[in-house]
Amino acid sequence: MPLEPYPRGKTWWVKGRIQFNGRDVTDYIRESTGASTEAGAREWIAERQAREERRQVLGHEEADERDFTFNDAVVLYPANTETAKHLIPIAERIGSLPIKKITAKMIRDLGASLYPKNSADTWRRWVIAPARAVINNANELGRCPPIRITGYDKAERVRQDRNRGKVSRKPKVPGDWAWIIAFRAKASKRHGALALFMFTTGARVGQAVAMHPDALDLDAGTAIIPGAKGHEDRVVQLMPELVAELRSLPAKFPRGWDRRYPENKRVFGWASKDGPRKGWITACTKAKIPHLPPHSAGRHGFGQEMRVRQGVDTKSIESVGGWSAKGGMIDKIYTHAEDSDSKILEALRTGFVQAKEKTGLKPAEKVGK
Repeated sequence: MPLEPYPRGKTWWVKGRIQFNGRDVTDYIRESTGASTEAGAREWIAERQAREERRQVLGHEEADERDFTFNDAVVLYPANTETAKHLIPIAERIGSLPIKKITAKMIRDLGASLYPKNSADTWRRWVIAPARAVINNANELGRCPPIRITGYDKAERVRQDRNRGKVSRKPKVPGDWAWIIAFRAKASKRHGALALFMFTTGARVGQAVAMHPDALDLDAGTAIIPGAKGHEDRVVQLMPELVAELRSLPAKFPRGWDRRYPENKRVFGWASKDGPRKGWITACTKAKIPHLPPHSAGRHGFGQEMRVRQGVDTKSIESVGGWSAKGGMIDKIYTHAEDSDSKILEALRTGFVQAKEKTGLKPAEKVGK
């Protein structure tokens, strides 16, 4: 049967085959058009029909090179659920355009157009990153030229913050031992163990909740933390107090997961990084401490504690925390100014005393006589 549109959730899909001169010229098609209306879906069908007809006349290679669109590239991209959600509005705007006609500025401008009340950082995550990934994935498959899209600079970010009346990139407050202890005093056993695990290993919350019980070797006092953001799995040594706590924490199936399969068990018992959120907020409220999110309390807290408070060398922190040495992430992102005024004043006083001792001079009682 010819292509027909049908609704699937908030998006219109198509099913069927493209026909030319009374015969099928494609395999069976069942895919999203990226359109939110039937009219948009039918426009997608018309464009696909025209493209396939040209391929029959011109030959596949020439037609593909001339007409390969953003929607074609989206179909080739292995998007996860989160990325797919952000690709839909992009595809609705530029999906029918041939890749060769899409410019970096066109995609950058989509940020303000699609999300006028969001920050420039959000534009980068929700527009530039997925669009760039889709096009460059198709390039690697030999279907289109690559694209280079830079993010938004500081001036653009500040201007957008001013337009929306809200500051982005608020400084993160890292956790410390006092916060962790207070949190654990009011948290559930699982939330408390999770907080201690992240703060002492630098694990992200998503990595921690993804851990299967087999990732723990408590006799050796080690844990295998799943890789993330291009990094491999890493083995970390655990504090004895944490080892004892994990021994007393039975592995658990996340809610709704099939209990017939042991591989579905998780160390902390949550299905995703959002699982601990409600109990985490409750524990902060009960403890009457600042509501630090898990990433700030855990991974940022680990970086701050090791580098700023305890003076551990950067290489060791990168090794245990799973940071790349490239780009200086520890000092740029995961350490923060702390007690800056008192530290500067103390340094000034120290320098002042040292100068007096070195020169033997006393400060003038009155300046500018």
